[in-house]
Amino acid sequence: MASTGNHQDGPADALALLQGEHEQVRRLFARYESLRGLDDAEETMAELVDDLCDALVIHTMIEEELFYPALRAALGDDELLDDAELEHAGARELISQLEVMYPGDEHFDATLAVLFEEVAHHIAQEEGEMFEAARAAGIDLVALGERLALRRAQLDEDLSAPPSFDAAAAPHEGRRTPPRAPD
Repeated sequence: MASTGNHQDGPADALALLQGEHEQVRRLFARYESLRGLDDAEETMAELVDDLCDALVIHTMIEEELFYPALRAALGDDELLDDAELEHAGARELISQLEVMYPGDEHFDATLAVLFEEVAHHIAQEEGEMFEAARAAGIDLVALGERLALRRAQLDEDLSAPPSFDAAAAPHEGRRTPPRAPD
C-alpha cells in the first residue's frame, strides 16, 4: 500500500523528507534576513549562504536523481517535471554566482533575493501540485523516502570530505573569495 505523504513513528516518507528540507531552506533564508544590517555579521552571513547553497545543491540532486524520475514514471506528465528541472538549473546558476561573492559585494543581496523568490515559487509548486500528484499516483513514498535519505547521506558525506586538491593551491581557507579591500 502506498503512503499518503504522512508518517507516524516509522521512517519519513519522501514527501515529509522533502518538505523538511524545504523548511530548512526557509529557515536559512530567514536567518540570513535577520542578520541584515547588523554590524560584524558578514562572516556569519557568508556561512549561512554557504549552508544554504549546499542544502539547495543536495536537495536538487536527490530530487533530480530519485524523486522526479519516480514521479515521471508514475505520471507520464513530462511538462511539470521539465519545468521543475529548469527551475533547478536557474537556482544552480544563481548559486554559482553566490559562491564567488561575499556579503557586501555589489549584487550579492539582489542575487540572493532572486534565488529566494525562485526557490519560494518552486517550493510552493512542488508542495502543492507535485506532492499531490505523487500521492495520487500511488508511489511507495516510504520506500522512496528511504532511498532519498540514503542518497542525501552519501552527498552530505561527499561534501564534508576534505578537498582533493592541493591545499597550497587554494586561494583561501573557506569556499568564498575573501572580502575585497575598499577602493
